[in-house]
Amino acid sequence: MAVPDYQSLMLPLLRVAGDGQEHSLRDVIDGLALQFGLTDKDRRELLPSGRQAKLDNRVGWARTYLKKAGLLESTGRGRFRVTERGLEVLRADPKAIDVRFLEQFPEFVQFRTRKKQDTGVEEREDETPEEMLEASYQSLRRDLADHLLERVRLCSPEFFERLVVDLLVAMGYGGSRKDAGQAVGQSGDGGIDGIIKEDKLGLDAIYIQAKRWKGTVGRPVVQGFAGSLAGQRARKGVPITSSRFSDDAKDYVNRIERKIVLIDGEELADLMIDHEIGVTRVGSYTLKRIDLDYFSDEQ
Repeated sequence: MAVPDYQSLMLPLLRVAGDGQEHSLRDVIDGLALQFGLTDKDRRELLPSGRQAKLDNRVGWARTYLKKAGLLESTGRGRFRVTERGLEVLRADPKAIDVRFLEQFPEFVQFRTRKKQDTGVEEREDETPEEMLEASYQSLRRDLADHLLERVRLCSPEFFERLVVDLLVAMGYGGSRKDAGQAVGQSGDGGIDGIIKEDKLGLDAIYIQAKRWKGTVGRPVVQGFAGSLAGQRARKGVPITSSRFSDDAKDYVNRIERKIVLIDGEELADLMIDHEIGVTRVGSYTLKRIDLDYFSDEQ
């Protein structure tokens, strides 16, 4: 079962708190996971950033919205309980609690209005603020990757080779840029375009094939590269292309003994963005949350 959106969690969360006792967010998350029949896999599902479980994020925002509406109140470190207003809502036995329901409370309207003015973003009611921010980031990143790949496909073979060297060095391979530049482009043996150090000490070598192929790269090309590795008694290789590899080629490298990693155009663009090759920063945003440990000694 998919993790419920944060609005679907509001009423179940308020009902849990309806016993009037103090509750911890962690206990409530565990209880709601059981109530909704979520599996361990569901609970481990992360936000796109990979830094927080999606369920934890959504339960946390459901609690925040209920607090902003005056239905819950904080009682300490990560703990809360229902308010009299929250009990009144439960006595009315609503079918559901969502953003529109909470707009009957002036405090919540003020919170939403201020948040919209601060961000300038129209909220989607099925996503938490972090999810909206990450969705916007991923959309911008996909657009950047598409434009980046267009430019890569237009560059000369010599430029593409320099790009590969810059990327490999940025990723920690090849030693210095001078070393990597001398190593890549020097082999020319049966499809091998270069040999780089796996680490700065040169404890192992990786064989490179870097080509701006047009169209899909099929199994015969990859199989030929694997044969070249065998001729060199090499164990590791990385074919890099600005196009894509066929499913047959991908299946082939999964079944052979040698370790071959295929980097297609889409992954190449992602790596260039991650390691800031061919792109420049125009802005940076850091998400922060309350440091509960700081307040642990509060009297």
